[in-house]
Amino acid sequence: MVRIKRGNIARKHRKKVLGLAKGYVGSHSRLFRVANQQVFKALRYSYSGRKDKKRWFRRLWITRINIAARNVGLKYSLLIHKIKSQGLGLNRKMLAHLAVVDPKVWSLLAESIQK
Repeated sequence: MVRIKRGNIARKHRKKVLGLAKGYVGSHSRLFRVANQQVFKALRYSYSGRKDKKRWFRRLWITRINIAARNVGLKYSLLIHKIKSQGLGLNRKMLAHLAVVDPKVWSLLAESIQK
């Protein structure tokens, strides 16, 4: 029976994994078996990290809006309720940006909401 070497395919796979493991410390970037485990773990963490980043930013926006709302005499929940009931098309990201970057516009917005 003829021996099949698989040289190119196996080498291509190993090079791909070791390329992904570039920058890892010690044998995690040099030895295929260890690097393969670390790359697999890193890809799992990066997937969940992308989801966590969305949660983290939403928490940050809510915190910023809450602080800015309390500075003008409103509570966060009341502010969001009034924005939704008035049909303003501002999401939390835009509200947080307004609160941080442009306090004058924020105070005008808060006044119009309170009326």
